[in-house]
Amino acid sequence: MQFLKKIFSPIGATLKFIQEHFKAMIFVLILFLIFAPASQENLIPNNLEQINLSGPIMEVSEVLAQIEKAESNNNIKGVLLVVDSPGGAVSPSIEIAYALKRLKKKKPVIVYASGTLASGSYYASIWADEIIANPGSMVGSIGVIMQGANLSELMDKVGIKTQSVQAGKYKQIGTPNREWETYEVNELNKVIQGTYDMFTGDVADARGLDIKKRDSFANAHIFTASQAKEVGLIDSLGVSYDAKMRVIELSGVKNPIWNKEDKFDKFMKKLTASTAVVLHTYFPSIVLK
Repeated sequence: MQFLKKIFSPIGATLKFIQEHFKAMIFVLILFLIFAPASQENLIPNNLEQINLSGPIMEVSEVLAQIEKAESNNNIKGVLLVVDSPGGAVSPSIEIAYALKRLKKKKPVIVYASGTLASGSYYASIWADEIIANPGSMVGSIGVIMQGANLSELMDKVGIKTQSVQAGKYKQIGTPNREWETYEVNELNKVIQGTYDMFTGDVADARGLDIKKRDSFANAHIFTASQAKEVGLIDSLGVSYDAKMRVIELSGVKNPIWNKEDKFDKFMKKLTASTAVVLHTYFPSIVLK
């Protein structure tokens, strides 16, 4: 009996270890499957970088980090910024615009408008070497807007009154509890017009357009890709293939290797999508967007 125990003791110890550390082993296996290179090609660093800018432009730290990383990486010889965005806040749009301007000094940058290139997203793109737009994309809407609701009638019905203490005549500009005074509207117009002048001035400077003719390319006009080319807002029409080929041409790489989506990010997106499907199946009232 003791003899048999000695023979099978290594097997028993192995089974005990697996039993006690099963969850940890599964976790390590998942990490290995996520991060392990699928082929020899994945071990070769990419020499071209695609960065995506989609949705409203509000928080842009991730996009800026990608641009700065591409700028400092000597392996990267060219960058493609794929844009599909209706615009957004002024400051973050300018952050991207000037990040691309810095990047352009070191390596070629192409912007590809895959759907919408308007307002803030157009501002973000102006300093690229070239802007290529999908024939079905919408371009332009170069303008500035500031709006707010007048909730005074609703507040009267509900019985809500506001009170405040402030110093400065214009401190309550934009408040939603009453109609704006004329002097307040004039003050806001000063800011809006100043921002519009900056926006159109940068567009004219970057695109080589006559600022005196800004009503033709700005003034919040919305253009098709073809119309945008006529007024000088883009350089050519094409699809993503054409945009990538142009980056390859300008960068001069002989063996183009584009970056691929991070495996962990891809895994988390799939996991989130799967979870959303399950939740929607069992709890139809819950919608994740």
